[in-house]
Amino acid sequence: MSLKIVMLTGPAISSRFMYNGLSKDLEIHTVIRETPVPMKTIMKNRAKKLGWFNVLGQIAFGVLILPILRTFSKNQKEKVIQNLGLSDAEILPEKLVDVSSVNSLETIEILKKINPDVVIVNGCRIVSKKVLSAIDAVFINTHEGITPRYRGIHGGYWALVNGDLENCGVTVHLVDKGVDTGGILYQARIHPEKKDNFTTYPFYQTAAGIPLMKKAIEDVQNNSLKTIEPKLESRIWYHPTIWEYLWNYLRKGVA
Repeated sequence: MSLKIVMLTGPAISSRFMYNGLSKDLEIHTVIRETPVPMKTIMKNRAKKLGWFNVLGQIAFGVLILPILRTFSKNQKEKVIQNLGLSDAEILPEKLVDVSSVNSLETIEILKKINPDVVIVNGCRIVSKKVLSAIDAVFINTHEGITPRYRGIHGGYWALVNGDLENCGVTVHLVDKGVDTGGILYQARIHPEKKDNFTTYPFYQTAAGIPLMKKAIEDVQNNSLKTIEPKLESRIWYHPTIWEYLWNYLRKGVA
């Protein structure tokens, strides 16, 4: 019997990459897509942990640096997507259900109605304990970083900044109530080109993560799911501030 698979996603391009990559070989029953968390809310929550000085630096990076990177890396982006065999085609409308949040009561009701065997998490907010316990399914996430050393966001970028090439990659792991703390199933390393930058590193990670996710789903099917425990220290990372990015670019050549 084939597994019933549901995806919990946001509107990010990585979710379309993952859906199109998996749907070549697997039947995705439903994609539950949430509305993004308002940036104002994200910044307020982040300021409680990092302080407004750092958050304002992150905002400056997003407003002043990211648009420049996106403009000058347009050709590289298209080249990488083609070379990696990724597809950002829109998810089939008949597969798609839009919700306000992956943690909403509406989402829980949809999941209970479908009763999936596997829930693939990609590009959405942290899934709540209430959702994780609502159904008897295996929740699996693709994380853009090697955990536990690069939890949080932009793990590939920070690994390159740290000169930690052996831990520049992607992790497929079980989802628990923590931030990228679930049991690790598979990991792979990536090797970006010199022309790549902050905006294209994640493409390599998603491309490397798709076959790992397929392996994890196959393990669920065969009842052979096993976790691994890399001997790495645990740390959570955030968006770079504008001064961190410029320092890392000028001193370390990491774009």
